[in-house]
Amino acid sequence: MEEQAIPILRVADARAAAAWYARLGFAEEWVHRFEPGLPAFVSVARGPVRLFLSEHTGDARPDTLVYLRVRDVDRVAGEFGARVEEVPWGRELELRDPDGNRLRVGAAED
Repeated sequence: MEEQAIPILRVADARAAAAWYARLGFAEEWVHRFEPGLPAFVSVARGPVRLFLSEHTGDARPDTLVYLRVRDVDRVAGEFGARVEEVPWGRELELRDPDGNRLRVGAAED
């Protein structure tokens, strides 16, 4: 297994959050609950990039910022009706998920 860092984002409704992240190209990998009715912990992936979405209150703080580099920044912008900004270090946009977590999405260089 390759080493990696996986951000954990606090969400109120993991199913709704996973659907929102699917619009960014993430696919749900698995869902864990210690038992039925307890908070969910979900893994979503976009290629080798993973995020954990947690309904557990102690796992992460709201308003977290994650920076994603993607090859299809214009497609992402179109999906969310956002505008790609030209910044000194490249092209990027910023989104907020339904729980207020911020995602800065930048264009990956070839």
